[in-house]
Amino acid sequence: MSPAFVPVNTPLLDGNEAEYLAECIRTGWISSEGPFIKRFEDAMARAAGRRHGVAVTNGSVALDIAIHALGLEAGSEVIIPTFTIISCAAAVVRAGLVPVGVDCDPTTWNMTIEGVEAALTPRTRAIMLVHIYGLPVDLDPILELAGKHGLKVIEDAAEMHGQTYRGAPCGSFGDVSTFSFYPNKHVTTGEGGMILTDDDAFADRLGSLRNLCFQPQQRFVHEELGWNARMTNLQAALGVAQVERLPQTVELKRRIGRLYDSHLGNVDRVSRPVARTNYADNIYWVYGVVLNEDVPFDAKEAMRRLADRGIGTRPFFWCMHEQPVLRRMGFMLDEQHPNAERIARRGFYLPSGLALTEDDITRSAQALKEILA
Repeated sequence: MSPAFVPVNTPLLDGNEAEYLAECIRTGWISSEGPFIKRFEDAMARAAGRRHGVAVTNGSVALDIAIHALGLEAGSEVIIPTFTIISCAAAVVRAGLVPVGVDCDPTTWNMTIEGVEAALTPRTRAIMLVHIYGLPVDLDPILELAGKHGLKVIEDAAEMHGQTYRGAPCGSFGDVSTFSFYPNKHVTTGEGGMILTDDDAFADRLGSLRNLCFQPQQRFVHEELGWNARMTNLQAALGVAQVERLPQTVELKRRIGRLYDSHLGNVDRVSRPVARTNYADNIYWVYGVVLNEDVPFDAKEAMRRLADRGIGTRPFFWCMHEQPVLRRMGFMLDEQHPNAERIARRGFYLPSGLALTEDDITRSAQALKEILA
């Protein structure tokens, strides 16, 4: 009998999740009005070093609301990494703004100060910092540049639960930051997201936008259009249990990264994640690899061959400047970003979920070696 398939992600739910969910059902608090909402918002705000957290339905709508709340003038440019998920560009476009892409560093896979500086124009009004896969963006020079030019900063920390930059929590930087709680994140609520800020008035505005802009004096009279983006008490109960053991989760992820490194350290046909920089140690949200140019097939073929061996994988992000939907809308037409283009075509990640066993990691690494042999 062939061994079981190793999925790309399986969450770990062996803390207080069942107890807290049972409490929701026992008390009847299953809607967005339940007490776990505030507990989760406060817990994430503390973990991220912020004053306020506003829980929402997912990480994409967190970006939508965060950017809308900044109130940038229509047609303003927002600098984003081209190597990221579509949610980042979509939030910019939906707010009536113009996304401008920058290339990534070929080893950390993150946007760089050089790219941001080159993308600045008189129409630039904001920078979206997106931490990719396990290492944060080198923030200090970009934040300094933003301050110099009076630019708003959105920090997308969707993949960085528990990560730090020079000792300060990711999610604590910029005017506003966001998290995602999709099942493959270090903190999951199944689906869910959060917007964080240190500004009291801005937090109130985010809370109103999340809740259809109901008014306390006359609930069903609306001065502004908002979102129905409320998180449920059931989801928040999961989140509270997950945040309780975030430090252990981070250590487990780093252990998974070290185990993969030990198996793949002598494989010279792929580039592996950078273990550390001078500002952060890798948190290994996922364990990504990039095929070297001497490998005669691309990521899509590598993933097919691994699937034949019972190993789940997922491709790297496809570049924003190559997205058909954005190009049809007239965005990013003249952009070329060779680093991102290369890793989008030659990069993918191996099983990286918290429930991985050592045997799963060994099998995944061995399968990669076999297809490269």
